[in-house]
Formats: sequence, C-alpha cells, structure tokens
Amino acid sequence: MSIIKPNKLGVIAGPGSERFAYKVLRQLRLLYAKRYRQISSALAKRHGMNEEEVLRFVMLIEDMNSRKIPYTKLPKQYHAPNFEIPVKYTRFANTEVKAEILQSVRGLRVFIIHDTTNEYPIQLCGNDAPVTMTVNDHIMILFATINAVQVAGAESVQLVLPTYPYSRQHKKSTREALMASWFGRMCEYMGVERIITLDIHSREIENSFNRLKLENLHASYQILIQLKKIVDFKDPNLVVASPDTGAITRNKFYSEALHKPLSTLYKERDYSRVSTSAQQSNIRIIKLLGEVKGKVVLMADDMIGTGGTLLGAMKEMKSLGATKIICAISLPFFNRNAIEEFDQAYKDGLFYRIIGTNAVYHNERLLSKEWFINTDVTDLFARIISRLHHGRALSPLLDNRKFIRKLVDGE
Repeated sequence: MSIIKPNKLGVIAGPGSERFAYKVLRQLRLLYAKRYRQISSALAKRHGMNEEEVLRFVMLIEDMNSRKIPYTKLPKQYHAPNFEIPVKYTRFANTEVKAEILQSVRGLRVFIIHDTTNEYPIQLCGNDAPVTMTVNDHIMILFATINAVQVAGAESVQLVLPTYPYSRQHKKSTREALMASWFGRMCEYMGVERIITLDIHSREIENSFNRLKLENLHASYQILIQLKKIVDFKDPNLVVASPDTGAITRNKFYSEALHKPLSTLYKERDYSRVSTSAQQSNIRIIKLLGEVKGKVVLMADDMIGTGGTLLGAMKEMKSLGATKIICAISLPFFNRNAIEEFDQAYKDGLFYRIIGTNAVYHNERLLSKEWFINTDVTDLFARIISRLHHGRALSPLLDNRKFIRKLVDGE
C-alpha cells in the first residue's frame, strides 16, 4: 500500500459530528505524515539518496499506479492526503431525510463517523434554521448514509460511533425490547462490517451479532493523563470509589492501575419510578463498602445522563468525610438540566473536577465550566482507523495497560 496515499480509505462525517470527525481526520493526516518521514529517512540511508530524491522516486511509483494522468507539478514536500468524503444531508418538510454522496466512493473502505447523541441544533439542507435531532433522527439519517455508500459501490462500510445508541437497553426484566442488539443487527443486515465505539455500557451487546464486529475502545489512558495534572498519583490519601455496583469493574481497573484501595457504594433502586433529574432519581438506599474519610476520591463511570447516580454518590461520599471528589466519565451526556445541577453541586463543594471526553459533543456552555476538563480521544480513533485499514493488530490500543503503567509508574 502506498506511503504517499493510503488507497481506498474514505471518511464521512455525519450531521453534528463535523468537529469530532475533523479532529480524527487531522490526527490521521499527522499519522501518515509521521509515517512518511520515518520511511523516507530510512530509505534515504539505505539507498544512499537524499530525501528529495526519495520523494521524486516515491511520486514516480505513485503516478505509475494512479488511474489519472498527472499534469500538475511535482510537489517539493510530502502532503498527507485528505480522506474526507463530502456528503449532503437533507431534511424535507415532512421530516424525511436523504444522504447524498458528493464524490466517488467506488472500491473504498468507508468509515462513517456519527455522533448519534448530539442534541444541539444542526444545519441541514432544506431547513432555513438549524434543527434539533433526536437519537432516532440520527439513527435514520445514519441508515440513509450507509445505504447511499453501499449503493455508490463502496468496498466496505464501518461505523465510528463514539456513543453506541440504546446501549442501556441490553437486558430485560419485564416484557421490554432489547434495542441495543436490535440496532446492531440492523447495521449488520445493511452490510456494515464493524462498529467502533467508546466504553460501551455492556459488552454483552456484542453477543447478539453474527458477523458484525464490535471494537470497544477505552478512554482510561487519556483520562489518566488529565488526572495526573490535578492530583499526585503517589498521594497516600488517594482512593478509588465506585458510584454503584454496576461500575465496579471499571473502578477496579483504575484502582489496580493507580495501586490504590477500592471502595464501592451499594444502592437499592425502586424500578417502579423513572429518574427524571438528578433530584428525582429512583435510588432508595445507599451504603458504603470501604473507607473514604479524609481521602481524595476518584470515581469513574461510563456516562452521565441526568446525573442522579453521580450526584447521589458525591453527597454520600462527602457526608462520610471525603475531602475532594474527582469524577472520570467517558461519555458526559449531561441530559436535560444536568449542567445546572452539577454547577450548583460544584458551588456547594460536592466535587472538585469532572474529567470527560469529547466523544460527546458540547459547546462552550459546558466546556467553559471551571469544574469540567475535556479530554481528546480523537487520536485513539484515528489510530484504530489506520490500523484497521492496513490490517494491523488492534490489541496494543484496545488493551492500554502498558501505556498506563508507563504513565503511572514510569516504566
């Protein structure tokens, strides 16, 4: 495969995903530019050439393999290609949607980046003013994009979904739908080869697929980089606490990585009630297993919805003597009035910082908050896309414990 232009790679940004996709594309270009410099330097030494001669030779090979006759001047330096495929998204007056691919994708391996949880106003063709799209709206336009790419002759379609839709509907206790598996099977039926997502709510979802592959990335390394800036990993008063039993595996991972003791909150819920806000949750009883008095507490969870679980855990930790609380959240949704609830909790001294990722889109309303730290995971997604495209192993990125040991222990 060419080191000048990785053939057959294309990236599409879904509506409302442009900022995240732009950063992923930028990271991809940086990766290929770095790769070219390494190879060019090695070739120059191996064959007794200077790097300008290497570029001329590589461009000759590239031009020979190109389907187009080159008429432009030979470049004097390497420029990483732009993999972006433009798409026109239209929403009609009756709310039907259309995705129109604006350049050829025939024979390409296409990665569609789509944030299906973006609730901020989005500008679509056919609408004078930006429109707010629900998760279901996003899913329908995602299906339209998949179909358009397939009809246009793409070799394969892979989805980059920073948040997997309906991931909390993965098991049933009564007569209810299993929407998490349904969504994946719909994608599988449409010919999607793989879904790449971040910290999926339950790995059990993958068991419902036949051919579809699920790559579940973890933001723990990126979160720990930010955590190191605000706490001392060697502080003997630093402990890890799970906000509930459902998050204990995640917090055990942080506990082992940081070599710190683990506590957990045990909660009993009244499932006859629906959590509508942080103040009106369905939690009845909270008990602590462990010790947090006089400690700096790190709590990790996969997502913040309305925030009821986390705020309840913070209040309990504070009442039990925790001095400082820091939260690590992979998917900071902050639904409904959650930002205001956390803003008030911060003013009341319930917590110190929340570290979240940019896998969920937010504007300055959240990003400008003193208590919120935004960590970038686009480099992780870019590296996964590149490795998949070139058929390289994903395990070094899926299992990030080696990088974490180096960060924490300096190994």
